Amino acid sequence: MISRIFIDRPIFAWVIAILIMLLGLGALFGLPIAQYPDVAPPQVNIRATYPGANAETVENSVTQVIEQQLSGIDGLLYFSSTSTARGSVNISLTFEKGTDPDTAQVQVQNRVQQALPRLPQQVQQQGLTVTKSNPDFLMIVAVYDRSDRVTNRDVSDWIESNLRDPISRLQGVGDTNVFGSQYAMRVWLNPAQLAAYQLMPGDVVQAIQAQNTEITAGEIGGQPAPTEQMLNATVTSQSRLQTPEQFRAILLKSLPNGATVRLGDVARVELGSENYNTVSRINGHPGAGFSISLSPGADALTTAELVKAEVERIARGFPSGFAYAYPNDATDFIKLSIEEVTQTLIEAIILVVVVMFVFLQSWRATLIPTIAVPVVLLGTFAILWVAGFSINTLTLFGLVLAIGLLVDDAIVVVENVERLLEENPDLSPREATIQSMREISVALVAIALVLSAVFLPMAFFGGSTGVIYRQFSLTIVSAMVLSVVVALVLSPALTATLLKRKSEEQLGSARFPRLSRWATRARDRFNTGFARLVDRYVGAARRVIARRWLFLGIYAATVALLALLFVRLPTSFLPTEDQGFANAQIRLPPGATLTRTQQVQRQVEDYLLRGPEAKNVDVIFTVAGGGGGGPSGQNAGNAFINLADWEKREGPENSAEGIAERMQRAFGGLRDAQIFALVPPAIRGLGQSSGFQMQLLNSGGLTREEFKAARDELIDAASQDPALSGVRPSELPDTPNLRVDLDQQKLAVLGLSQADVNQTLSTAWGGRYVNDFIDRGRVKRVFVQGDAEYRAAPENLYQWFVRGQTGQMAPFSSFAQIGWQVGPVSLGRFGGVPSYEIQGQASPGTSSGQAMDRIMALAQEIPGVSVAWSGLSYQERLSSGQAPILYGLSLLVVFLCLAALYESWSVPIAVLLIIPLGLVGAVFAVTLRGLQNDVYLQIGLLTTMGLAAKNAILMIEFAEQAEKQGMTVLDAALEAARIRLRPILMTSLAFIFGVLPLAISTGAGAKSRVAIGTSVIGGMLTATILAIFYIPLFFVLVRSLTAGFRQRFRRRRPTAVEA
Repeated sequence: MISRIFIDRPIFAWVIAILIMLLGLGALFGLPIAQYPDVAPPQVNIRATYPGANAETVENSVTQVIEQQLSGIDGLLYFSSTSTARGSVNISLTFEKGTDPDTAQVQVQNRVQQALPRLPQQVQQQGLTVTKSNPDFLMIVAVYDRSDRVTNRDVSDWIESNLRDPISRLQGVGDTNVFGSQYAMRVWLNPAQLAAYQLMPGDVVQAIQAQNTEITAGEIGGQPAPTEQMLNATVTSQSRLQTPEQFRAILLKSLPNGATVRLGDVARVELGSENYNTVSRINGHPGAGFSISLSPGADALTTAELVKAEVERIARGFPSGFAYAYPNDATDFIKLSIEEVTQTLIEAIILVVVVMFVFLQSWRATLIPTIAVPVVLLGTFAILWVAGFSINTLTLFGLVLAIGLLVDDAIVVVENVERLLEENPDLSPREATIQSMREISVALVAIALVLSAVFLPMAFFGGSTGVIYRQFSLTIVSAMVLSVVVALVLSPALTATLLKRKSEEQLGSARFPRLSRWATRARDRFNTGFARLVDRYVGAARRVIARRWLFLGIYAATVALLALLFVRLPTSFLPTEDQGFANAQIRLPPGATLTRTQQVQRQVEDYLLRGPEAKNVDVIFTVAGGGGGGPSGQNAGNAFINLADWEKREGPENSAEGIAERMQRAFGGLRDAQIFALVPPAIRGLGQSSGFQMQLLNSGGLTREEFKAARDELIDAASQDPALSGVRPSELPDTPNLRVDLDQQKLAVLGLSQADVNQTLSTAWGGRYVNDFIDRGRVKRVFVQGDAEYRAAPENLYQWFVRGQTGQMAPFSSFAQIGWQVGPVSLGRFGGVPSYEIQGQASPGTSSGQAMDRIMALAQEIPGVSVAWSGLSYQERLSSGQAPILYGLSLLVVFLCLAALYESWSVPIAVLLIIPLGLVGAVFAVTLRGLQNDVYLQIGLLTTMGLAAKNAILMIEFAEQAEKQGMTVLDAALEAARIRLRPILMTSLAFIFGVLPLAISTGAGAKSRVAIGTSVIGGMLTATILAIFYIPLFFVLVRSLTAGFRQRFRRRRPTAVEA
């Protein structure tokens, strides 16, 4: 017996315990801190730009060309793409969890290189970027001018030039995206002046390319050179231009009379912006911001602290009036939620110690399990460090659950020694400990095996859900293993040295006689009352066994109730938390201009900064023109809202969800705009908002019009469904398009080149990136485009001319006709198939799982389309599919472990039959509090399975020992029930009080704590109250049935032999 070694050598036991604690302390300072582990699957983004192209052109000439190469990439789950009418394309590839993001990026880069030669020249010239990052923002950094002297474009150029680059080079930063753009040299063409000098936009482009360039002229006396060469110097010639004046002086043409035509004669040249698509404001002031995405595998808290430190350093050199803010920042929530769980952990330890003292009534006996707590907790931290885990909400939840479990083993040891000392007053603590360890060593190992068996299968599940399961699994299994080690090594050594004979023990102190008398009376009352309770309990257990059929009927009804409640329980992935920020999407009717969107932008600002929500809002960052994860277009916008501190927002009505609901209602009456107020999902990196994310796929080969009609039919059906709310397509509605039809015959007659016509049209109306120039030491871009007044109306097209072969200028009116049609703002694809992304939320009282089932059912009624899930919804579907396998596997492993341990197939059945009694309490408690069947409930149910089995093991172990000593099955069961009631109640109450702070918690991240605490407490209550009566019943039934089968088998064998 291993415990005997440490009973004889207690210092050796202390040395082992101290070494475990030292290792844990070292690990504690080395473990990173995060809200959640790295749950989001790795993502690689491909971005490209085709200036002037519409969505259909971009999709056909860029997106599909790249998508066709995206095959044979290791670990690819799915990919989606968006092609916009602004000429941009974004392809997002999502990989399996565990894929190396660097390898994935290299593989994608190689595929893109294969597609590069087939892409249009302008796309190649602009360049393609392939980046690895999480699909969600870690934070948004905003800079604004409190004095209102500059525009948002000035601020965005300052960010691009001074802030973005140093931030993007920080460790942990994956990708940065500025809401706005840097300065650019803008050449605004005048068609009348061009025509007067017989020039076209293409001539201007060629002149800028020729005269705004770097020439590498070599050097004088460069090697090889004659030996007598005495001079060596670098030759410099033309270099890039730097000012608008230099660009205006670019020579376009020499006239026959010797006069020259310069760029300033036919165009307005200014230092403008790369694009004018967005107008952003921070707290009502002009400003700009940029989002920061976390690099896969990076530590969120460390990265955010590095970003904030760098911003603070750069802020010392801000221009006068500039200030910075964080409209979207998760770090405060991460810190606070970790602090809250840590506080819960401390409360749990205190409550557990109080419960132990009430039952053990001796500070010496209470001290032994209390010492086990730091040893096991610190040892668990050491194992987490070795496994490469972080200190996060999930691992701390695991530790809170483990508190109740880890003291159980030490309580079992102490309680059994105390019982033996009570029953045999002459027995020394050392002898009592030796005898006790003989009785319970097997039970301790059995409990550890069963609890490990329950949680271990979780560690082998894949996907993002598997990452969450693994945090609990490793934490609890580590704590359980260490708990058994302490119970077999340290606890026996402590009981042998700390405990006293009952005759020697005194409660209280001679110094405080009044307190001593009060404590003695309290102890006697408690013990008398408990002894009476034990007698009543044994009598009740005897009656339950006598009326077995009645109680088996009640058991069957309980199992039926469990099945009914579980099936009716709404499903979800994880509860949505108040993370301290929200966002809103603004949408206006098709064709609405940026000016109209700005008016709605100001209304949103007024409501949040000067309206009823002003006290709840800290920072608001609004972007008219889209961007920031939402749709982009003149008729779209976004608002990012950082809410006031949680302490200032008391009550559920001032939570992020409450504020979003009120905002939704406040703007519900807007006539020409829709505003969707959203809260972020529970886990960052799985989308920008809570709710579902569904891909409607054109799997039936529908035309674009038919597919759009199918989408609209689905949206209409969903908007009328009471289970769904805020269902909307991610894409903006189609907008009016001006179509230009060229007459090829007239082009030929007029001697016009198709290439010249195309270039004139795309440059004048769409704009053309030419090359780069130097602005204050930084390389920026040069764009040529028609001036705003010459592309403001359809008839302006006829003001533009194309030069023929003979030099004559032909207006567009001589060979082109215009007409109106409707075209998409953006086109989406999923897995290489045309798709529409549909987003939405569940109505109040409906779970996300039910909402997903409902929208899927509606989609299946429409022919020619199919459904796929992405983001958070993909992980939720994966999670719900894994749950039954998880439960079944855990039960199977528990059964096999018990069968091996007890060398019996019947005893494990008696243990497993107890499990539903615990599960029914967990499901009932969750239903009562209106919670959902999410990942936390699944973990709560598994914990309940282990604890219910633990109670059964404690009793059945002693029943078996009593039976071996000659007792009948009934007497053995009742004797075990009498002896083990106290430790079962003690360990169960210790666990319930340990988890109680979780179930009643408030503040940041409270929903997660409530979800797991409620299920475990509910399960533990029924697993204790009902199981103490059913364990003896099932033991007697299983033993009787086994004995019956053996007798029948023995009778048949002689008969078979005689025959």
